[in-house]
Amino acid sequence: MSWWLSYIGLGLFTGLFAGMLGIGGGLVMVPTLTMMFAAQAGFPPGEVLHMGLGTSMATILFTSLSSLHAHHRHGAVIWKVVIQITPGILLGTLLGTLFASSVPAKPLALFFTIFVCCVAVQMVLNLKPKAARQLPGSSGVFAVGAGIGAISALVAIGGGALTVPFLTWCNVRVQNAIGTSAAIGFPIAVGGTLGYIYNGLGHSDLPAWSLGFVHLPALAWLVPPSMLMAPLGARLAHRLPVLTLKRIFACVLIALASKMLWKFFS
Repeated sequence: MSWWLSYIGLGLFTGLFAGMLGIGGGLVMVPTLTMMFAAQAGFPPGEVLHMGLGTSMATILFTSLSSLHAHHRHGAVIWKVVIQITPGILLGTLLGTLFASSVPAKPLALFFTIFVCCVAVQMVLNLKPKAARQLPGSSGVFAVGAGIGAISALVAIGGGALTVPFLTWCNVRVQNAIGTSAAIGFPIAVGGTLGYIYNGLGHSDLPAWSLGFVHLPALAWLVPPSMLMAPLGARLAHRLPVLTLKRIFACVLIALASKMLWKFFS
């Protein structure tokens, strides 16, 4: 029961900050779930990071639907871009999960921590790319989608940290960039979840109630609270100092990722 309560608490926290700052919960979920799984019996030490990645990606599958619906109602989704980029996203996420599943935990944890630190620095400095060009053609969008999908699958995020800056750089209005990124998060989550499920099916030492690298009990307790808190976070974003919150959240990200990395290398 104590672990179920921990999953609920994690879902509440990630849902709140995801809605408040417009980011996916994977950056918090992955290191926290990895440490939770490592502390429980029945989880093979060499696979706890892969299970954290897979379970986090499966959670995004549900939360991204809620975000997509909200932005679509406000007319902020550019569906033409979503349709063009989705094939590349699916290819990239499947390749990303295949690569992640074959990489040992330590180098994967190092890559995750470096990525988290880069996102945290962007939050602290509030860096935003200036519009410098137009969207590329279909082949260019496909290639960008494959890259975004691969990196998103490797670190189990919805892609917002990559998609929003790219679309903003291509002269897409910020509101549309965020809304379109939210819609793109769904195919990222679909491809990533399927990839982590498929690549984990051959591991017989995984704990009970696991579907590949997705731990179903954790997923069941994470999804409802995260979906419940995301709308509240979105409302608070208009009342609280977002830049200050971003800086606090960035420090939390670095602390969690660093602790996870320390556990692996110690």
